[in-house]
Amino acid sequence: MSRRSSDAPTAKTAARAALSPAQIIDYLGRHPDFLARHPELLDAQMAPGKKRGAGIADLQQFMVERLRRDISRLRSEQDELLANSRDNLSTQDRMHRAALALLAARSFEQLVEIAATDLAVQLDVDVVGFCVESDGQRSRRFMVEGIQLIPAGTVDRLLGPGRDALLRDETEGDVEIFGSGAGLVRSDALLRLDPSPAIPVGLIAFGTRHPGYFNAGQGTDLLIFLKRVLEHCVRQWLDPPA
Repeated sequence: MSRRSSDAPTAKTAARAALSPAQIIDYLGRHPDFLARHPELLDAQMAPGKKRGAGIADLQQFMVERLRRDISRLRSEQDELLANSRDNLSTQDRMHRAALALLAARSFEQLVEIAATDLAVQLDVDVVGFCVESDGQRSRRFMVEGIQLIPAGTVDRLLGPGRDALLRDETEGDVEIFGSGAGLVRSDALLRLDPSPAIPVGLIAFGTRHPGYFNAGQGTDLLIFLKRVLEHCVRQWLDPPA
């Protein structure tokens, strides 16, 4: 009667059984980078307490150094995470303060002044551009100090049709948007303003002298929140509900 296949040792098992300590030592001697290429094997090994003589590697020291490197890497990642969290909280606080300042405006003219000047301080940027597309009679109400009138179609040309935000990490300031402050700008954020069908499309732009301050990889949720607050305020002053 033949033996069942499960009772017969596999070739792999036989190969493992045939390996002697001397063969393993010989293999590792001929492949000194083996453990470096397979560091996960060290996690299951028992390490000697100290060097016991010439030619005996101190694996414990190797693993200790590896753990130190891992701990250093984790601490660095933790510090970076904490720094990013603090920056996010600071940015969120700035946006909320800016939104409250806009909502506190007592007139449309004061709203424009806050948007065009105070927001630069609130958001720690160098210059703010408040622009409205020139659209005949509808744009006459925007001919006040602090607002830049721009040709119809400019917002779609800059941002793209239907796009609400554009962050540019390296750019030269556009005089059409930032006026006399354009020379300071090396990075900017452009946000579409579309308060209501009765009001021309415009944009609010934040410019800074620091290249990379705004970039395409950043989230725009807080900026979109602020631009919607501004849209609400403009609508309340120029197109209030009946």
